[in-house]
Amino acid sequence: MTRYSLILSAVLVAGCGPAASRTVIEPATTPVPVDTSLGVGDSFEVRVFGEPDLSGTYKVGTEGNINFPLIGVLHVDGLDAQATAKLLADKLRQGILRDPQVTVLIKEQTSKKIYILGQVGHPGTFNYTPSMSVVEAITVAGGFNSLAAKNDTTITRSEQGKKTIVRAPVADIGEGKAPNVSLRPGDIISVPERIF
Repeated sequence: MTRYSLILSAVLVAGCGPAASRTVIEPATTPVPVDTSLGVGDSFEVRVFGEPDLSGTYKVGTEGNINFPLIGVLHVDGLDAQATAKLLADKLRQGILRDPQVTVLIKEQTSKKIYILGQVGHPGTFNYTPSMSVVEAITVAGGFNSLAAKNDTTITRSEQGKKTIVRAPVADIGEGKAPNVSLRPGDIISVPERIF
C-alpha cells in the first residue's frame, strides 16, 4: 500500500463519524440463513409420497390458511417448509393415512419483497423467491440499462436495527471473477449511474 493510499484510507475512516449507521462489507461466500416462513399470497408445492391426489400447489389465503384435501382448512402463516410438512403429515396421520411422507417446496414468496432502484430496465418492487441471487434480481428487473455502473451495485439490508451495505460487483460476478450474492427478503438493490 502506497503512502498516498494510506493517507486516503485514513481520511475516509476519519470521515465516518458516529452518525454513520452503515457498514460496507464484501459479499460472503457462505450461505446466510433467510426467513423462509410462509405468508399471505405465498405458494408452495406439497408432495405426499404415493398419494398423487393429495400432491399439488397451494396458495396461502388472506387469513393465512390453505384448504387441503382430507384435512380442510389449515393455518400455515408463519410456518416454514419443514414445519408445514410436519403439520400436514400429523393431520393426515389422524385421518386415513397410516404413515404419510410429506415434503413441501416453497415456490414463490409474494409476502416477501425486494426493491431494485437505479439504472435497470424496470426499477421497482419484486417478489422474493427462495435462493434468489443479485444476478437473478437484476434480470427480473429487465437487466442493466446503458448508464449502469454494474460493478458499483450495492445491496442495503437492515438486521436487528443495523443497516448494512453489501457490495455486489455484478459485472465481475457474470464473468466468474467474484462470487454471486444471495438476497434476503427486504433487500434494496441500488444500481448507480456510471461516471463517464
